[in-house]
Amino acid sequence: MMIPFVRRIVYRSRSLAKYHNEALQQPGYLSSIFNLQGSSPALTEQCKSGTLNEECPGVLGDLPKNGTICGHRMHSTIGFRVAEPLRQGMTEMVPDLASFPSNLRYEDLVITRSKSLQVKPRLDASTLKFGAVYTDHMLQASWKDGLGWSAPSIDPLGSISLHPCAQVLHYGVECFEGMKVYKGKDGQLRLFRPEMNMDRLARSAARLTLPQFDKLELLECIKELVRVERDWVPDEEGFSVYIRPTMIGTHPFLGVSPTREAMLYVILSPVGPYFPSGLKPIKLYVETENVRAFPGGVGDNKIGGNYATTILPQLRASHMGCSQVLYVLQDGMSEGGLVGESGSMNMFFLIRQEGEDGELELVTPPLDGLILPGVTRDTVIKLAQGFRDIKVSERPLHFDEVERASETGRLLEVFGTGTACMIQPVMSLTKKDHTEIKIPFNADAAKYWLAKPPGTGFTLNSFMEEPFSLCGRLSRSLLDVQYGHVDSEWSVVIDP
Repeated sequence: MMIPFVRRIVYRSRSLAKYHNEALQQPGYLSSIFNLQGSSPALTEQCKSGTLNEECPGVLGDLPKNGTICGHRMHSTIGFRVAEPLRQGMTEMVPDLASFPSNLRYEDLVITRSKSLQVKPRLDASTLKFGAVYTDHMLQASWKDGLGWSAPSIDPLGSISLHPCAQVLHYGVECFEGMKVYKGKDGQLRLFRPEMNMDRLARSAARLTLPQFDKLELLECIKELVRVERDWVPDEEGFSVYIRPTMIGTHPFLGVSPTREAMLYVILSPVGPYFPSGLKPIKLYVETENVRAFPGGVGDNKIGGNYATTILPQLRASHMGCSQVLYVLQDGMSEGGLVGESGSMNMFFLIRQEGEDGELELVTPPLDGLILPGVTRDTVIKLAQGFRDIKVSERPLHFDEVERASETGRLLEVFGTGTACMIQPVMSLTKKDHTEIKIPFNADAAKYWLAKPPGTGFTLNSFMEEPFSLCGRLSRSLLDVQYGHVDSEWSVVIDP
C-alpha cells in the first residue's frame, strides 16, 4: 500500500510559533503542534480535547505506519507534547517511533509566556556585570537516540531536572556557544555573524558525540527567543544581550560512552562591557606550568572542560595583580614556549620586523587544534587585512620572540579578542619570577578612534593621516558593524 505523501511548506514567519496556555501543559493534554489532515470529526475532537486513550487507533496503529496520530501529521519525533509524568515514558509508549527520527524545527516552536516578569536593571556597567543577570525566558529542546529532537519550546526561565547519573555531571559531556544581540539607534536588533556560532556549536557537539541539529532552524528559534525578550536589549554602545546556547549529555549512565540522550537550551543575559575599564590595558600572567590546551585535545572546541581547568591558574594570576592568564605551552622547540590563548581570549601581537624599514606584522597563533576559532578573531583578521600598513600572519609564535621584540622596542601592541570582551588591550606580561614585559599603549589615540562619529571606522585604509592605535581603530570598526552604523553582511537583522 502506498503511503500518501504530505508536502511540507516552511514559512519564515513569527506567526508559526505557537502560543498555548497553562491548561495545555497538564499531563496528557495535546498541544497545538499538529496539522489536521482530513481525520474524522470524532477523532479530531478527541485529540483536540486531549482524551488520548486506548480507543485512539493512531497511537499504536497508524503512527508506526505513516507517522500520524488520528490523521495528524507529526511535526516532531514525539508528535505531541506532554508534560510529566507521561513525557518520561514516551519511548515505552511508542517504541516504533525510532523509525521516524526528527530534526529540530522552528515551525514546531511552542511559546509559554512568563506571568511574572522582572524589573529591568539599570543600564550601567556595575549593575550589568557579565553573566550575572538573566532574562525572563529560555529556549529548550530534548533529544533521544532513535527518536531525534522533541519540539523546541520557549518557557519561563527555570531550573532543569537531571538524573544524578547524567553524563554531563560525571564526564563533562557539555559544550556551549557565546554570541550577542545588539540594538542600534534605529531600534533594530542585530546578531553578529551568528552562522559562525552555529557552525562551531555543531563541531563541538560532534566532538563529544552530542547530537547534530539543523543550524538554520536553531538560529530561527534563537531569533524568536530574542524577539520575546527584545525589551531586555540595551540601546547604548558597549551594552548588549549575551546569548548562551548550551548542549549537555543527560543520559543516566555511569559509563564513558556516546551519549544517548541530550538537552539543548539557550539563555540570555544583558551585559555591559566585559572589562568595565573599557579600552584600558590589563596585565596578563604568563602561565608556563598549567596548560589550557594540548596537541590532540579539544582546545579548538568550545567545551566546558577547557575552562574548568583554567580557574586555579586564574586565581594565581589575580594574586600576582593580573586580570587574566596568557598560556604558553612548553613544546621543546624554544626556550620560551608556544604562545596560546589568554583565558577566554584569542591573542594578537603587533610587532615591527627587524631592519630600518621593518614592516608591521600582526601575529596571532594559527588554528592548529590548540586555538579556539573565535568569531571576533576571524573578524579582526579580515579587518586588519584591509589596512594597507599592516601584514597579518596566522603563525606559531614563541614567547622568546615576544621578549626579543620587547627588548628592542619592536613590540607595539598586544590585545585579546572575544565575543565577551571584543577588543582588550594589554599593558604588561608578568612572569612567575615577577619580572614584567612592558607593552606600549597609546591611550589618547585609542580614545580618538572611539570618539569618532559612528560609521567612520572604515573610511581610511592607512594610519598615516590619523593617530595610531590598532586597538582603537578595530574597536570603532567592530562597533560600527554590530550596532548597524554601516551596512555589512556580518550584521544579521532580526525581523520584528
